[in-house]
Amino acid sequence: MRRLKVLFLPMPVFTPQWQNDLVAAIGDRHDLAIYDERLPPAEQFAGVEVVIDMGGSVGTRPLYDAARSARLWQILGTGLDHVDIDYLKTKGYAVANTPGQFSSVGLAECAMMFILMLSRRVFEAGANFGNSLMYEPFADELEEKILLIVGFGASGQALARRARSFGMRVRAIDVRLELTAEIEDEVRPESLGGPDTLDVELASADFISLHLHLNDQTRHLIDARRIALMKSTACVINVARGGLVEEAAMYQALLKGCLGGAGLDVFSQEPADPDLPVYQLPNVITTPHIAGVTDGTSRRRAAAAAENVDRIANGLEPLFRVDQ
Repeated sequence: MRRLKVLFLPMPVFTPQWQNDLVAAIGDRHDLAIYDERLPPAEQFAGVEVVIDMGGSVGTRPLYDAARSARLWQILGTGLDHVDIDYLKTKGYAVANTPGQFSSVGLAECAMMFILMLSRRVFEAGANFGNSLMYEPFADELEEKILLIVGFGASGQALARRARSFGMRVRAIDVRLELTAEIEDEVRPESLGGPDTLDVELASADFISLHLHLNDQTRHLIDARRIALMKSTACVINVARGGLVEEAAMYQALLKGCLGGAGLDVFSQEPADPDLPVYQLPNVITTPHIAGVTDGTSRRRAAAAAENVDRIANGLEPLFRVDQ
């Protein structure tokens, strides 16, 4: 195996564990350097054969152009909505990401946390505790509640496993209508329909959890019309991308009491404005895009990126290409 020169592009503000796990996964097999935005790019990219881009959001056209000797641009993340993928495809090197299976546990656990907190009305319970008010609020049990998972890939399936353990009835929407025998046996959704069944399924769902990539086809998939189809007690869970939801319409529905609640980890504009009235509601739970920020996600993504570095060094095709 050849020894390669590898350059890691960290985000300006990020948890050091992402870098630490990547360094540990690559080990001493290759020469790994950390990009410094204060220094000229040309000398840092000289001789680099693999670029590892944190989240895919650090790379810019000048940096893509500077990677003259690169054979692989490795995105340490899943979504491509903030990646200039069309321009990257013109550069002549392979482009790969670390797809959903590497962050599925974190996303599923966060979605399940939102479901549990909303069903137990945690913020109201906390306020009552502070006011010495006992035996309120009256909570919902999850047994027999209908969970509609929109996007039944790795994180959607991971959520289904967890929801089934609480006795929830799981239904799913996906463009792929076939599951492997193992997944079918383990997850067993009540139904698996295509996008054309979304309107019908929304009308009966108690919880709607979104697990989709953001693109031209999925942007504002949950819009004002579809929000109006939901039960007034339904809750929207979003751990994927804020742009999947027409946020203004959802916020109005929440403020008017036309939705039962929301658990939101992602927003169209990040960071979101925490002072918006909707975020003060006791049935709206927010976290700052941390569903996939877990030790397991970091280690698994680092291992996947390191494997692709080794594959390039051995003259093999990288896994998880997104440029073909």
